[in-house]
Amino acid sequence: MADTDVATFLPTEWSNIKLATRDFNLLKTFIEKEIGIQIPPAKRVMLETRLRKRLRALEMPDFHTYTAHVFGPNRDEAEIVQLINAVTTNKTDFFREPAHFAFLTREAVPKLVEGRSEIRPLTVWSAASSTGEEPYTLAIVLSELEESQGVPWHVVATDISTAVLARARRAIYSETSTATIPQHLKYKYLLRSRDRTQGLVRIVPRLRQKVTFQRLNLLDPRYDLPRPIDVIFCRNVFIYFNRPTQSQILLRFVDALRPGGFVFLGHSETINGLSVPLVQIAPTIYRKAI
Repeated sequence: MADTDVATFLPTEWSNIKLATRDFNLLKTFIEKEIGIQIPPAKRVMLETRLRKRLRALEMPDFHTYTAHVFGPNRDEAEIVQLINAVTTNKTDFFREPAHFAFLTREAVPKLVEGRSEIRPLTVWSAASSTGEEPYTLAIVLSELEESQGVPWHVVATDISTAVLARARRAIYSETSTATIPQHLKYKYLLRSRDRTQGLVRIVPRLRQKVTFQRLNLLDPRYDLPRPIDVIFCRNVFIYFNRPTQSQILLRFVDALRPGGFVFLGHSETINGLSVPLVQIAPTIYRKAI
């Protein structure tokens, strides 16, 4: 069949295309191996739904054609990035789990700078930064702390999805999505669009300049990050990994952390039962030995 004939065979409704078992297994194996996310049979429909958008974008008639395109002899590296973008979950909010940010300012940072004659800049890593709400929340909190206590800082934000990193770098959000930011902080750190009907705001330049975004896969054997790191936020990510993978990632965190550094996990995550040199000091908050 000639390439010019393909359009004749394209379905008018991509929503009717089903993911066959063979193609599901290929995709499942790749996703679990490359990014560690578990895709049990119960998530087959979810995977099917998300990847239909890629079929439509590429004008492919079925998932078998798609997997042949992605995993065949002429493996399409650019589409693999799009595949990862499609399957990763990116739920986040400003000031999500606010107790963590309160602990950071009241407990963690004072411990990190305690007894030092010269206060060096803190390096804080948002290890699954998604569309930027978490790293910019960290930036707001740390900026307030710098004003009151003179503690300099820098935030490194990483994610495996290039799509969400691009959105995070733009730092443009709907006004409704910033409802959880206290009003006095909105005045300081958000710029409203000139066209008020758009309902958009943007993080102020002085914060954007202190947040660095880069792509990183938590399954990489080594993390290309500035070291040592003082604080790691990796919240609501471990729920997608099996226990051995969690252990491997945590050991890499420990390797990157400064002695006495902190790790913040999500509210439903725990390191109980894992052999990693971190001590729990509060719910979902851990510290590396000094």
